[in-house]
Amino acid sequence: HGSKLRVMAVYRTRRNHAAAVRVHRFSASSNRNGEDSWFKSLFVRKVDPRKDAHSHLLAKKEESNLYKIQFHNVKPECLDAYNKLCEDVLPSIHTNEYYPCELVGTWNTWYGEQDQAVHLWRYRGGYPALTEVMNKLKNNKEFLEYRKERGRMLLSRRNQLLLEFSFWNEPVPREGPNIYELRSYQLRPGTMIEWGNYWARAISYRQQNREAVGGFFSQIGHLYMVHHLWAYKNLQLREDTRNAVWQHEGWNEVVYYTVPLIQHMDSRIMIPMKTSPLQ
Repeated sequence: HGSKLRVMAVYRTRRNHAAAVRVHRFSASSNRNGEDSWFKSLFVRKVDPRKDAHSHLLAKKEESNLYKIQFHNVKPECLDAYNKLCEDVLPSIHTNEYYPCELVGTWNTWYGEQDQAVHLWRYRGGYPALTEVMNKLKNNKEFLEYRKERGRMLLSRRNQLLLEFSFWNEPVPREGPNIYELRSYQLRPGTMIEWGNYWARAISYRQQNREAVGGFFSQIGHLYMVHHLWAYKNLQLREDTRNAVWQHEGWNEVVYYTVPLIQHMDSRIMIPMKTSPLQ
């Protein structure tokens, strides 16, 4: 009987010890989680509630322009024929009032992704205008033949629908010769408003040589994409213009705060096709 009591006492002691260990571990874990939560809260940005989409906050309100940018990767041996085909067909759509759209510019890449064509269209009237053009082109025999012929020349193609930033110039035809740079930025999700706030001020630093052509952000396609379109007389003037902007007080601050918003960036130097309104 005495042995039995001793065994039970040892069992109770061990059980109480195990329970104490569990309580200690739970308490330590809770404290550690609490400390982690407190520590992480120092770096979590507090988000102000918004009552409007960023597209409404950043886009021009007095106009309802929608833009489409197309990237066509052409078979190298077909590039001349592709350019000739575009020059024969695209201006007829651009100049025809039956279609509520305009060809803003059309280019071949010079430096960047090779054997590529870039087309930028404007639809005055937004999505209804885009839908109207698409429906009307279904009955345009010349365009259907163009699209069929074009398909034989392409390796791949992609497009995006864009809105223009309210603080950028609207792209308008300009005389040449010019080279164009399309700088494309993939932003971190949720940072478009910050980007717009900084560039609303920064664009005033980039008007010295009328280099700012247009600024856009994506609505359909790759999201949180920004495209800045610049024009220069030549590559050397591009270099000089970009270096000169660092002399403006505040430019370094814009760069400092916008670089962390970028996930990926790309630059294309482009040459206008013969029929491009932007020369």
